[in-house]
Amino acid sequence: MSPHVRQVKTASGATAVQVVVSRKRGHRVVEHMGSAHDPVTLALLRAAGEQRVEALRLQDQLPWEPSTPAPPTRGAVPITSCRLGVLWDTLNQVWALLGLDQASGHDRVFRKVALARVIEATSKLDAIRVLGDVGVPSFSYATLKRRLPGWASPGFGDALSGACAARAALGPAALVLYDVTTLATASDKEDDFRKVGYSKIRSVDPQVTVGLLTDQTGFPLMVEAFEGNKAEKTTMIPVVERFVRAHGIAGVTVVADAGMMSAANMDKVVDLGWTFIVGSRLADVPAPVRAWDQAHPDEAPPNGLVLHQPDPDHQGWTLVYQYRAKRAARGLRGIDAQVARAEQAVAGKTPIKRNRFVVVSRADARVNRELEAKARQLAGWRSYLTNLDAEPGWVIDRYHDLWRIEHAFRISKHDLDANPVYHRLETSIKAHLNVVFAGLAVARHIEAATGWSIDRFVKTMRHYKTITLDVAGHAVAAQDPIPDDIRAILTLATQPKPPEKGTK
Repeated sequence: MSPHVRQVKTASGATAVQVVVSRKRGHRVVEHMGSAHDPVTLALLRAAGEQRVEALRLQDQLPWEPSTPAPPTRGAVPITSCRLGVLWDTLNQVWALLGLDQASGHDRVFRKVALARVIEATSKLDAIRVLGDVGVPSFSYATLKRRLPGWASPGFGDALSGACAARAALGPAALVLYDVTTLATASDKEDDFRKVGYSKIRSVDPQVTVGLLTDQTGFPLMVEAFEGNKAEKTTMIPVVERFVRAHGIAGVTVVADAGMMSAANMDKVVDLGWTFIVGSRLADVPAPVRAWDQAHPDEAPPNGLVLHQPDPDHQGWTLVYQYRAKRAARGLRGIDAQVARAEQAVAGKTPIKRNRFVVVSRADARVNRELEAKARQLAGWRSYLTNLDAEPGWVIDRYHDLWRIEHAFRISKHDLDANPVYHRLETSIKAHLNVVFAGLAVARHIEAATGWSIDRFVKTMRHYKTITLDVAGHAVAAQDPIPDDIRAILTLATQPKPPEKGTK
């Protein structure tokens, strides 16, 4: 007996494919593989039948006469190409949805470099390898180097920024978040752009300073690079001015922390006709807090209590204060620890080191109980300053949105591997930042639309491949089945999602 695949015509005119065993008195049908109405389907059914014969023979489920040699092993259907089709096609749809294709002048190399960085945080040179893993045509390194100067031009960056601003739907007025970080460079020598300065990671190597502007949701709007020794507070006004000028925004509200919003910057913001929200710690007990404590002696403020007053130094400005119980508990633990160390030092049990609660004079050292009392009274309170005519609670919520820009920086530094910078020329560094900026826009859109982190999204979608088979000379496409829940995520990722907006 010899197992093999045969095909027979059916009454309907189709061709049936069967796995059969030959006998002296005819054939015994082991399994019907199906019926074909065209050559491609017929080739697929024959290939499946041959694989079925081989599998059953290996399992000793199809006997044959010992004197009859087993037929030669049929090879598996060859795969001529394999690509991460679901992931790559989705990223390209998001790219087009955000208007980045048009903004980049339909530069396919730029698109591939930026999307490769979303898939795997690696260098631009290694992006060629990533694209090969994805299964899409790549480019030469010489082509990449030729494109870098164009990607660094102000016009190119403004076009990317314009596409992101359009997605954010800012309108004539905008509320924007601003923050600064530093990127280390893979060099130990300074030049006119890469300089040693204050480093977020305490590095002593030359670095570049990067200012990032986002909308209220943390979606990127503009990125700008500065010399590594540039003071953070001097970067904010130039970036926001460039953004406003490039996109014709009539009014803007800038939200930043106290490190960015110096007194000079606040005055400049007012001179430009903008508004601001800034948060800071309290140095002294403000009048509203003192009044509340006097009215409620020996009673902790309720969690979330908000007080406010006009700024005595500026007409039209408002000071807002908020109490948080968790913040108070954390602050009081720190005060207790510092006071305990101060008492140990004053008693001579430990050396007197820098401690704000220790007062040292020529005669002796003592614990500053007045400062301790004030610190305990301020524990849990935080102040916010604005020149907006808005509800205090709204002002606080908008300031707390700054966590979103910090999240964007984490994505750019870790998921997109912006740090360190391996480029030497200023133009190449700025081109690198525009690549990271475009990738960040894609990542933040997917996160906002799906609720998944970009890392989870990429790792999940990598499992679904699109392959091309060579079946009897015919190219046949095949794809891993996509579960309904994954398909729903893909639908969310490729749908426009307006940014969340706070209301006054």
